[in-house]
Amino acid sequence: MALKPVTIAFDVMGSDHGPVEVVRGAAQLSLESPHIHTLLVGDRAVIDDALAQIRHNGERISVQHAASFIAMDEKPGEALARKPDASVSVAARLVAEGEADALVSAGNTGACVLACARHFQLLPGVRRAALAAVYPTRIRRGDKEDPFSLILDVGATVEATADDLVTFAVMGAAYARIISRNEQPKVALLSNGTEPTKGPRHVVEAHARLGGLPGMRFIGNVEGVDIPKGTADVVVTDGYVGNVCLKMLEGVHETVVELAQYAHKESLRWRAGLAMLSGGIQRIKDITDWEQYGGAPVLGFDRIFIKAHGRSQARAIANAGKVAAKAAANELGKSIQQGLAR
Repeated sequence: MALKPVTIAFDVMGSDHGPVEVVRGAAQLSLESPHIHTLLVGDRAVIDDALAQIRHNGERISVQHAASFIAMDEKPGEALARKPDASVSVAARLVAEGEADALVSAGNTGACVLACARHFQLLPGVRRAALAAVYPTRIRRGDKEDPFSLILDVGATVEATADDLVTFAVMGAAYARIISRNEQPKVALLSNGTEPTKGPRHVVEAHARLGGLPGMRFIGNVEGVDIPKGTADVVVTDGYVGNVCLKMLEGVHETVVELAQYAHKESLRWRAGLAMLSGGIQRIKDITDWEQYGGAPVLGFDRIFIKAHGRSQARAIANAGKVAAKAAANELGKSIQQGLAR
């Protein structure tokens, strides 16, 4: 069956590695995915120079000039006000106007979310959007055998109500069904204990409501230790707790990698031990390879936005485009609305 054609707008400017890696990712898509048309938004001269040096299918790539961009260290609100023609704003506007079906950016997260908030509309029944993140786990799930669980919110809504948590659960479950092809994702609330009465009032209230929600495979509360175990496919929390949790998980991963590098340099005996464990280490690297996923969504808007990691290179950018295309082709927004209606 032919895949539904979609157009993905890429914010080319502002990522850690600059525009060339984003262009390379789009070029890769143009050769691998005939149903995806890429709209590159940024400095036309820079984009044209990059395309001239990269093998690509010109029929599947177009360019929209944007005179400026938001750097990673700029304050989002001030920068967007000062630069109305910044690449992320232009790209978001093009998606809102129907020139593209989804937006992908590896730029300043705050600026990306704010640009979407200014150009997109919240879905009916959604009070606040949620920034999600993916985290590798030791089990695989769904027809896709996806090793990632979804955590939301991780920063967009710092103080969430019970209503928000229920909405996040519905949105996260819809996303997991479409992207991971997991028909019945396990959804849980993040709390300080597994008992239904554990946690602050809004978590306890959300627990009671999610337990009776039709079509929701709610497994109750989970603790932080359960996230890397893969106990739940979708972990729901407010933005403050989610952001702290995500940064802690990222820190643990980086520390383990640094310790392994130190051990390899310092001792022949440790190097021999690492060599013996090479198969297991490679397995860990395969599981924790976030570039295979590409990016994570901001959920709740009537248009699709996939936030790629700032350090993304071509492979991750291309995979973020594939995730965005899948979400758009399978009408993620409509699926979320159906879940909220229940």
